[in-house]
Amino acid sequence: MQKIIVTGGLGFIGSNLIKILLQKNYYVINLDKISYASSFYNVKDFKNSKNYKFIKCDINNQKKLQSILKKFKPKGIFNLAAETHVDRSIDGPENFIKSNILGVFNLLEVFRKYQIKNKNCRIIHISTDEVYGDVLKGRSKENDSYNPSSPYAASKASSDHLVSSYIRTFKIPTIITNCSNNYGPKQHPEKLIPKIIYNILNNKNIPIYGNGKNSREWIFVKDHCDALIKVFKYGKLGEFYNIGSNLNINNISICKKLIKIVKKKITIGHNVKIKFVKDRPGHDLRYALNSNKIKYKLRWKSKTTLSKGLEQTFKWYLDNKMYYKSLSKKDIVKRLGAKKWLKKELF
Repeated sequence: MQKIIVTGGLGFIGSNLIKILLQKNYYVINLDKISYASSFYNVKDFKNSKNYKFIKCDINNQKKLQSILKKFKPKGIFNLAAETHVDRSIDGPENFIKSNILGVFNLLEVFRKYQIKNKNCRIIHISTDEVYGDVLKGRSKENDSYNPSSPYAASKASSDHLVSSYIRTFKIPTIITNCSNNYGPKQHPEKLIPKIIYNILNNKNIPIYGNGKNSREWIFVKDHCDALIKVFKYGKLGEFYNIGSNLNINNISICKKLIKIVKKKITIGHNVKIKFVKDRPGHDLRYALNSNKIKYKLRWKSKTTLSKGLEQTFKWYLDNKMYYKSLSKKDIVKRLGAKKWLKKELF
């Protein structure tokens, strides 16, 4: 049985990836430093699996990483350990530098030494479409220049360049992926779609930046995870792969779609209104990826329609009310702009 390390596995994408890897009969070691976005609720369905192991570990801890690699001798490492929220990077960029740049550096240093005697292991470094910056027309290709706008995007762009330099200089077996906006179960409610759902379920108005016309390419998290496994198994070492759905929609339309879904499912939230708030600094208008490379080279494409994905996402949050309680109440209140935690209704 092949062993896989997933860093940041208590988070949104990481926990969804682990679930699929276990279903495919991999032994998975989950490394997570346990940050505000980490939740053991995300792994409750498989925490007792004989093929799953959790280890508290910050990827900045080289000594501990060395010990883990030596002990488990993994065939692959999916690096999802990262600070990811743009707003937080504007409030305070330092943690993004420590995690997304220095953390990647320390992981690369450990792996560089490890792979000298362990040639059959590879890293999949997961990045974002935000490194390309505003794309007002067309779609970003893998060889397009980076033009990050936020401290978050800049930190991810820096990590991509660092990984790329290690590939060229030290010949480490690594692949870089850049994905569009993920959504789905287990996503922290600071992000747009779970934030909308939370507010609807609590009969609160939905805050939308600016005029709501910022466009994003949305991909269901399971589709992204399937693509990552495809890249791990069949991707060419040293290459970049864009992973997207080819579907762009603006924020205001996402809100309206979710409100429409809610009205069909439950009786609360019908009077919720969209509230436009001051736009955040440096807010990119549009992201869009050209994913033809992975489509034609690896025979992958996203399968989940936006309507189906949103319905599945809403159902998960509706069926998993305890998820919100597993997070910091103070943190949710701060990020959602609420004055107090609502104990009535669903929580």
